[in-house]
Amino acid sequence: MPDKQDARSISFALPGWQVLEAHGVDAASFLQAQTMNDLRPLAPGHWQWNGWLNPKGRLIALFLLAALDAQRYWLVSPDVQAAELGSRLQRFVFRSKVKLAVRADLHARGSFADASPATGARLHRQSLGDSEALAFDLGGAGGARTLRIVAGTGAGDDRIADDHINHVAEPDTGTCGLRRWAAFDLAHGLPRLPADQVEAWTPQMLSLERLHAFSLKKGCYPGQEIVARTHFLGQAKRALARIQGEGLTAGAEVVAGERTLGSVVNAADGEALAVLAVERTADGWMCNGAPCRELPLLDGLAR
Repeated sequence: MPDKQDARSISFALPGWQVLEAHGVDAASFLQAQTMNDLRPLAPGHWQWNGWLNPKGRLIALFLLAALDAQRYWLVSPDVQAAELGSRLQRFVFRSKVKLAVRADLHARGSFADASPATGARLHRQSLGDSEALAFDLGGAGGARTLRIVAGTGAGDDRIADDHINHVAEPDTGTCGLRRWAAFDLAHGLPRLPADQVEAWTPQMLSLERLHAFSLKKGCYPGQEIVARTHFLGQAKRALARIQGEGLTAGAEVVAGERTLGSVVNAADGEALAVLAVERTADGWMCNGAPCRELPLLDGLAR
């Protein structure tokens, strides 16, 4: 381990993050028709939060959508496996000239270093012989944070060159980094979807407008009618909240007295994101028999 290495410059593997590539002359139009955000403003070299809904408007997957060029896109998914996402999307390709490919050669690494020259929605892209790597700025009000999609095994032998990142992290450093990464997601309201939470929530329930992750103006896509109706009729009665307490687990109910306020989406180290009733009491909350309380959500992940 490097002597006196600043912990912010140590990178660590992010298990579970996978890349599905969509390429072809119809890639943009296919993704525009299937995903919940508007690709038209997305210029090559930039990315956006996006996702895929079922016909009932429930979220199947939330991902980063990166435009490498006019005919090639990466769907960078933290939760749903790329093979599963690709298989399900493939059913809707029909005659579109688009190929969906799992990029098993690419892996995710994280660090709490500045993402420059990747800033905001702008990617930093590097060519690595016959491969490439991308850097995403995932920082927010809680500080700087960088996601890198790199070639290699994901276990420390990346081929990406970066002067201010040390890619060889000790195992304990990686564990610490993963816990801090999860805490950062929770603090900034980035919901992660365990398997039992897939297709459970609408974008409004998860407050994904905070990430500018869905569009109300782009036209038809799966679940669009539900999303639009919820917005224009003012029917969003539940929204995302950050809570703190003991024994928080995904799927557990949050109650106040005899009233059920909602349930936990995902949790880590005594904090959680939960979908709760918008109209609720401010205290007296319990989850799994233990008291819990609301914490403020931090800003900054929207791009």
